[in-house]
Amino acid sequence: MRPIAASRNRLEQTVLGAAFFLLFPGFFYYHTLLGTGTTGAFLGGYFAPISLLFALPVAFIYLGRVRRDPRELGLVDLHFGLYLCYFAAVVVLNAATGANRVIAANHILQIHFLVNIFIIFKYLDFEQRRFRLLGLAALAAMTGIAVAFSVDGVFYLGALGIAKDADSLATYQGFSRSYLFTYLAVIAYTRPLALRLLLHVTGAVTLFLNTARSEFVALLFMVPIIEFYYSRYKLALILVAIATLVVANLYFDQVLAALPDNRILELLDLSQSTSANKRHHLTVHALQTIAAHPLLGDYASYEPGYYSHNILSAWVDLGLFGLVYLSALMVLPALPMFVREFFASRRCGSFMLGFGLACTTILLLLTSHYFTDMLIGATLGAYSKYMYERKYGKDRAPDLGPSAARHPDLRQAVPHLGRAWP
Repeated sequence: MRPIAASRNRLEQTVLGAAFFLLFPGFFYYHTLLGTGTTGAFLGGYFAPISLLFALPVAFIYLGRVRRDPRELGLVDLHFGLYLCYFAAVVVLNAATGANRVIAANHILQIHFLVNIFIIFKYLDFEQRRFRLLGLAALAAMTGIAVAFSVDGVFYLGALGIAKDADSLATYQGFSRSYLFTYLAVIAYTRPLALRLLLHVTGAVTLFLNTARSEFVALLFMVPIIEFYYSRYKLALILVAIATLVVANLYFDQVLAALPDNRILELLDLSQSTSANKRHHLTVHALQTIAAHPLLGDYASYEPGYYSHNILSAWVDLGLFGLVYLSALMVLPALPMFVREFFASRRCGSFMLGFGLACTTILLLLTSHYFTDMLIGATLGAYSKYMYERKYGKDRAPDLGPSAARHPDLRQAVPHLGRAWP
């Protein structure tokens, strides 16, 4: 790499790395300081101002990369851009005709978040040693905070009652988002088995203490996918998994009795969960809205925050076309990735990041997350990264076609061709 290009790449990685660590672990640390009364909410809710701070730098990185190599503008980029243009047009049109301005403003901000995170996950080198060390340190610090400040098995800083600006303190969703994003970015490139197992265990403990049911399930869902992909002995892994499930079932009551009271345990009986029942009612309301407006939906036909916590929220706000387009963006790139890579002999970190994010995002969109979830931007950015690297970069598939001729003319390869033999 030329010195100028190497210097530019280092600068880009520094900016992208700073954006990642300030947006995700930084969010966790800021709200820890806020919840423990160490500081006031001098940055408000934190995420929006930090994201706006990096908006121009990451945009310039993206535009510069595409200008230098137009192949960087792949199909995923184009379709994601078209989807966001459609999304923005729906928001602007409905806001101009009297839709709830709070919801419209939130949607514009969430579009901005999606763009920023897409670019970060497309261009940040997660395999870089510096990123991996910082990522491991960030995960260890977040786990340490969750354990140190948990009360009766629950990490909820609001319960301490010492926050200077309690209204600005993040809920458990914000803390779990920071942890899950960092965990997925680190685990996808972690090769040593012992380290992966440690990350799985500490991740499960942290999200359990944080009472983040959806993210806790998503992490447990990802563990077998990651381990099956990286394992050299897949049959042995399956047998170990079966044996673990059998033993867990035998001692289930004892394990359950040893755990502290926590809303995660409501997963065993969602009928007793106030949150699950509320989400069910919001889904019923969304289905009623869809039945009344099946094609175009009914934008912002709910109070702020009272949206359907699943993919149906896209149908309500963006209509049937928006739902289908978003679903296609999530699913269609993942299918060929799975077919050609998941059972391949080589191990590719960019595949595991993209496919792992896809599995997590699809699961959460189906069960609990809003259609503007930031995991969507991360997934599509990782898709685009994988596809570019597979075609043109370091992870491109080996060329199995016939070897090129060493000589363009047969007479050059066989000098005596056409001459009389002595």
